[in-house]
Amino acid sequence: MTIRTLSLAVFLAVVATQASAQDKPVTPSSVLEAAPATAWKDIAAEDLMVMTLADGSKVVVQLASTFSPQHVANVRAFARARWWDGSAIIRSQDNYVTQWGWPDEPEPKYPDAVKAEPPAEYEQPLSKAFRPLPYRDAYAVQVGHVDGWPVATDGQAQWLPHCNGMVGVARGLNPDTGSSSQLYAIIGHAPRHLDRNLAMAGRVVSGMDALSARPRGTEALGFYKTEAERTKIVSVRIAADLPPTERPAFQYLDTQSPTFAAWINARANRKDDFFAVSAGAVDICNALPPIRQKP
Repeated sequence: MTIRTLSLAVFLAVVATQASAQDKPVTPSSVLEAAPATAWKDIAAEDLMVMTLADGSKVVVQLASTFSPQHVANVRAFARARWWDGSAIIRSQDNYVTQWGWPDEPEPKYPDAVKAEPPAEYEQPLSKAFRPLPYRDAYAVQVGHVDGWPVATDGQAQWLPHCNGMVGVARGLNPDTGSSSQLYAIIGHAPRHLDRNLAMAGRVVSGMDALSARPRGTEALGFYKTEAERTKIVSVRIAADLPPTERPAFQYLDTQSPTFAAWINARANRKDDFFAVSAGAVDICNALPPIRQKP
């Protein structure tokens, strides 16, 4: 038995003992409730993008700088130049995506720091930190997690899957790679057929309801036809640039921790009073590492 397996076994025993004492089964929630503070890792303020909408709602996105460094660098450059201020939510397609940016061509002049034609950062070499799931996947040889992110792989390369809440870079027809001037968040069933065809810029960690509950656009692909239908974007900022009192702080569950292994096990093998049959498996898009506001 390896040290990691032993640690997981010990952790599961502790959770089971706590659950037994309360006559409750082990669930994903009970695993998180029993998680030590050391099982959570801070998300750097430099990796958080804060979008404020005209209706008062806020959306916070964690940027995937490890997976799409140039596209994320462009996001930071757009945000720091306040280029998106005054733009809008331009699209909401049912069971698909919500998209934002400037609605009409041509777009305003790009900041000097933006690379207008970045490389196709659709996949990267497989990380040594990859922690595989033992369950099959319809779109990849294997799936798992790297540093708090869901990851799919063919054994050589890795990529971020198109799961609900993930944020991608809109682009034109291939070979266009997208400049990050328009971003989209997935608001419906995971369109995994898009994997490795667009750059992924991050994931929504707060304010998902402000994107998924938008009225659906009536034009082709869910675009809004008129300016009145669009929700204005007041500002987009990098959290590190905000005053400390206004800076959001989030943590993700460490995907290398015994707590995360126990959480995955509980997700795949639900045995609480609601479930008649345990699935014995979990889809990568139903195993997105938990995010919480930092206590």
